[in-house]
Amino acid sequence: MWETPWTTRQGECFDKAARVLGLAYPGGPAIDRAVRGGDPRAIAFPRPMTGSHEDRYAFSFSGLKTAATRWAERHPDGHVPDAAASLQEAIADVLTRKVVAACREHGVGTLVVVGGVAANSRVRALAEERCDAAGIRLRVPPLRLCTDNGAVIAAVGDLLVRACAPSAPFDISIDPSAPLEYAALHPRAHLAGAAR
Repeated sequence: MWETPWTTRQGECFDKAARVLGLAYPGGPAIDRAVRGGDPRAIAFPRPMTGSHEDRYAFSFSGLKTAATRWAERHPDGHVPDAAASLQEAIADVLTRKVVAACREHGVGTLVVVGGVAANSRVRALAEERCDAAGIRLRVPPLRLCTDNGAVIAAVGDLLVRACAPSAPFDISIDPSAPLEYAALHPRAHLAGAAR
């Protein structure tokens, strides 16, 4: 299993950019609606962290959030659909480019996009286009199941409880970027190891 914690950073970027553009919260759906009539090439928003080989799969949207804020400050009467479309394109471009490259490098044949990011129309379309070109199967849940990552984590917790996992803390890091592969659904093996 290969997974990457990309959705939190992307969602935060959508939320903060939507606020500076005067759009509603949560920002992802608001920007997705606002792109109608917008030109994704109108504003040359930066593509963050795309140059360094060392950080080729890392994500940071701080510079993009700043660029959106600066654009909004300089263009108080600017065309919001253009800004929304350009921002959405920058996010979708970086996310899909990096994750497809990582799949290729690590021999991953199926990409599963989940969480709130999976509801974004441009992320879905560009992921499909790039996965098709790379020969990678793409799996995206129906929109009604594309929800906040907190709900996804809660669902994993529910599965652990149903599997009679111990109530004591797990031997996993309290790291918001920790891979879910460490939250094993094998509580008896966990308990047997702890008893030794």
